[in-house]
Amino acid sequence: MQKKVFPLIKIISIALISSAIGLALWNIYTTLNHGALPNSLNLVFLFGCFAMAIHAIEAVAVAAYAPSKKKPPIQYGIYTFFVGTVGVLELFDQDIDQTMH
Repeated sequence: MQKKVFPLIKIISIALISSAIGLALWNIYTTLNHGALPNSLNLVFLFGCFAMAIHAIEAVAVAAYAPSKKKPPIQYGIYTFFVGTVGVLELFDQDIDQTMH
């Protein structure tokens, strides 16, 4: 089941986190130019910031733990930032077919 679901979760997560980064950059741009995001995007922006914060926490934890599993910490940290919990699970479960290598 994991081998079928994880790739789909990875694709969706990468797309959503990339979109959240784009929305955050758009917000910074509009703020610097004395504008604002449309009100309809405020909830999406907050949700994206929350998701990025959680993914960042996961990425830092994985980067700190990766050397003990003989894995490159920066690569695993960035990977986990984009795929989220799947990256954490892959690091801790060596039986999962890892697509990173």
